[in-house]
Amino acid sequence: MELNVAKEAVTRWDVDALNALEAVFEDMPEVDKIICAGDLVGFGPRPNEVIEAMKKKNVLCVQGNHDHAVINKKVGSFDEETAKAIKWTWKNLKKENLNYLKKIRKKTKINEEGYEIFMTHGTPRNHLKESLFPGASKRALVNMTQGVKADIIVLGHTHVPLEQTIQGKLIVNPGGVGQPRDRNPDASYMVLKLGDEKELTHSRVSYDIDTTAQEIKNVGLPEKLAIRLHFGW
Repeated sequence: MELNVAKEAVTRWDVDALNALEAVFEDMPEVDKIICAGDLVGFGPRPNEVIEAMKKKNVLCVQGNHDHAVINKKVGSFDEETAKAIKWTWKNLKKENLNYLKKIRKKTKINEEGYEIFMTHGTPRNHLKESLFPGASKRALVNMTQGVKADIIVLGHTHVPLEQTIQGKLIVNPGGVGQPRDRNPDASYMVLKLGDEKELTHSRVSYDIDTTAQEIKNVGLPEKLAIRLHFGW
């Protein structure tokens, strides 16, 4: 059983860069299921195409805070540039794709090969807004994941790859496809192979950043969103 945990990923950050998403789909090995920890839209120039690509691949997604903001048309908690991108997204999203976002749950649990897998965007304690970064203390890991009866916990939100184990639970964040934030501009995803043991592989994929950055500028999104793609921050 191989489970691709390509993100968040959708990424406050997302997979909303179609070129990056297509590069990941092309690079990944054949897998049984693809899951995405939220933020399909909110920063990139082609949100409709991203959602349609996810639907075509039958990707299991949870709702991210940017998806939530687009659905509810609320930007009060975001900075000016982010708010502008979210407003642009809800104005340009097709009705059927907005309805798709509305149907996505904020958390989900699946069973694969006898393993319970819990997925949410932020943390089990706060599904949309709390972040778990690499280097978090064991106490923080316990506090954020206590009460979750699962063998594997998949998170997003930070767009920073993470692999930790606490109290027998494997916690993973596959990083950002379209908006990585770990100073590496390449798209990030992970493949989880389940059997007698859990085997996790982390991959990075280069894509046409120049074209994506130009598309961001062409549609009138903040230029900062284009510039940062080159630096992964």
